[in-house]
Amino acid sequence: MLELLPAPPVDPLWNLTAEYGADLRPERLNLVLGVYRDHTGVTPVMRAVREAEVRLAEHSASKEYRGLSGNTAFNRAMLSLVLGDDVPAGRATAVQTVAGTGALRLLADLVRQTRPGATVWISDPAYVNHRPILEAAGLAVRAFRWTDPRGLLDDLRGAGRDDVVLLQGCCHNPTGVDPTREVWEALADMAARTGWVPFLDLAYHGLGDGLDEDLWAARALAARLPEVLVAVSCSKNFGLYADRTGCAIVLGSSARALRHVETALQNAARTLYSMPPEHGAAIVATILQDAELRGMWRAELDGMRDRIAANRAALVAELRALGCDGLAEPLARQKGMFAGLPLSSEQMTVLRRDHAVYGTATGRVNIAGLPAEQAGRLAGALTAVLEPTAV
Repeated sequence: MLELLPAPPVDPLWNLTAEYGADLRPERLNLVLGVYRDHTGVTPVMRAVREAEVRLAEHSASKEYRGLSGNTAFNRAMLSLVLGDDVPAGRATAVQTVAGTGALRLLADLVRQTRPGATVWISDPAYVNHRPILEAAGLAVRAFRWTDPRGLLDDLRGAGRDDVVLLQGCCHNPTGVDPTREVWEALADMAARTGWVPFLDLAYHGLGDGLDEDLWAARALAARLPEVLVAVSCSKNFGLYADRTGCAIVLGSSARALRHVETALQNAARTLYSMPPEHGAAIVATILQDAELRGMWRAELDGMRDRIAANRAALVAELRALGCDGLAEPLARQKGMFAGLPLSSEQMTVLRRDHAVYGTATGRVNIAGLPAEQAGRLAGALTAVLEPTAV
């Protein structure tokens, strides 16, 4: 049987990470995976997370199954965090998931069940796992332009009443380019008029302009539209990468409209992984329900955002000093963990081979993983591989 298995495609990010691990050059830079690193190059455990873990260990709660929806205190806390306190009672429901990836898949299954003929529109370029998740759920996928606001709106005029549009709520991966509030309002108008459903992916809130600012689009769409789907990850802004903590949120027009939604999500989870792990959700619930820990977490999150912004500013300054304004200016306008570089796959190979700088084949590099003292070397490497017309 196994001899008949065709060679499957390798995951591009983890394949590059393995290649980085085998590279013996001491100056190599790993800017592939979307993880936050501090000035020492380490992905830290947040102080609020450590304190929450101490409190949880002292209580020694049972390891008994939590149920298909996961930790209900976590679910309530996430609804409040993401949507604020203005959403009327009964308009939203949530289940804990295996990270944001699990939330995307559960919500994709819900789309397939409720809108079997739907096309899901994703950005071009898109997060590398969006299309595979949606297609694995049996959904048709189309792309719309992302970095050109006029093109974005023009393309989505082709979305039908039964369609779903997958939008990253902030700090777009891989480009770092976010719509203005005016474009978000135009999208809300279009969705209200046409009937397509927004499907928001929230993975980086708090790392762009600030927590509430980064959640503005999600809250605005929730206030304007009868139905919104939201996949939430706690990997980046709580640093819970390995604990796989996330949440699937569904907003409906009323409690009656939502009466079967949680059961549908539970049933989808049951066939995929049964129920999510408890530890990360218990940490987040503990932090968000305690004023002291919540304040500690917000302060740490602000510090992470400031470091990312400082890294971007340093890289932009170094590029400008080298006369590379054509690259510096768009980078200065981007937000969040990633920078989208106008480099071809071949140029990214040269960057990796000749300069020991590892980014994705599509030109994405992780600004949050850049040691501050390496900004000058990265700028020099980018300038060296760019075509003269792009400098």
